[in-house]
Amino acid sequence: MEATQGSAEGGRALGTKKRKGRNIWKTLDKQTAIDYNLTQLPFCQKRKPMESPTLQRTRLAAGALSLVVAVALMTVKFQAWRLTGSSAIFSDALESIINVIAGGFALTSIWIAARPPDEDHPYGHGKIEYFSAGFEGALIILAALGIFYTGGGRILHPQPMPHLDTGLWLVGAAALVNGLTGILLLRIGRRTRSLTLEADGRHLLTDVYTSVGVVVGLVVVKLTGRLWLDGLVACLVGLQILATGGRLVREAVFGLMDRTDPVLIDRLAAHLNAHRRPYWIDIHELRCRQAGRMTHLSLHLILPRDLILEAAHDEANQLEDLLMAFFDNAASVVIHMDPCREVNCVDCLRDPCHQRSAPGHSPTPWTRSLLTGTAAARRREAPPAGITERNR
Repeated sequence: MEATQGSAEGGRALGTKKRKGRNIWKTLDKQTAIDYNLTQLPFCQKRKPMESPTLQRTRLAAGALSLVVAVALMTVKFQAWRLTGSSAIFSDALESIINVIAGGFALTSIWIAARPPDEDHPYGHGKIEYFSAGFEGALIILAALGIFYTGGGRILHPQPMPHLDTGLWLVGAAALVNGLTGILLLRIGRRTRSLTLEADGRHLLTDVYTSVGVVVGLVVVKLTGRLWLDGLVACLVGLQILATGGRLVREAVFGLMDRTDPVLIDRLAAHLNAHRRPYWIDIHELRCRQAGRMTHLSLHLILPRDLILEAAHDEANQLEDLLMAFFDNAASVVIHMDPCREVNCVDCLRDPCHQRSAPGHSPTPWTRSLLTGTAAARRREAPPAGITERNR
């Protein structure tokens, strides 16, 4: 009898707790409904495609143009070398071979990078562009070593150069075509966010500087009659080519190692501050890495802990849309939602809030260190003036 009575009392107590729990959540739902119009949540927003096929066709067309121009100019420069026998012109022609090889590799990498993600490559195939840039840089360094060998021999053993006028005209015309093609590739690469096209464009512009140096040096040779200057000009060209190849290899290594771009994070912080919403209490643990034209982001978003799931999901969706617009839809975003804690009250302006334990102040503007740091590191920072560590 006592056991039955105890069970009944326990059941009533448990029922009371359950009713209290339901009442609490009902209160939270009502509060959220007041602050947040639940009838207007855009749960089924249609997202734009991550990238239009037009951009992919533009990249492929630019890569094909680069390859065709490289083959044509290589033929012209070797003809100029055959006429003159100049080691400086030979160094320029040798670099043209690198242009052809790099152009073919670049076109292949652009085609592979345009393929969508699959089961074996869930993050896409964009990393191939870093291999392309590194491969091109290594070939440029190899060409520079060959130029040093040829130019050094001509310094020690100068040789006459017939038909020098014709060779200069051919090299000058090739430099003009190379310059126009390089500028076009740079513009297309930046507009379509293709590292391969940008590397190819910079390589062609470097070839222009090389050709201009060759022309100036050979004009000096013609005016002074000092044939050993031909080899010296070739070695100076080799130094310029060597520096360009080193820069390309360094950028490729940074990309393959997922090095963070601090300038990009600073721009992203300014964009988030300009479009900050009241419910976005804090963002931390932002991770950003590039894979060719694609950017992969992950972050933690702190929201009011009494938001219902639908409202919190919509806030995360709005942040995702903001980030996708910043990267022109060429990005993937993963957002982990965290409930707010007492330490976050100073950065929250929600009013009224039944969970608040400290008065709210102006939210701390997001910076690179705050976005990429952890929540624990943020709490260890010094509190703003007028706020005690306990309240923070």
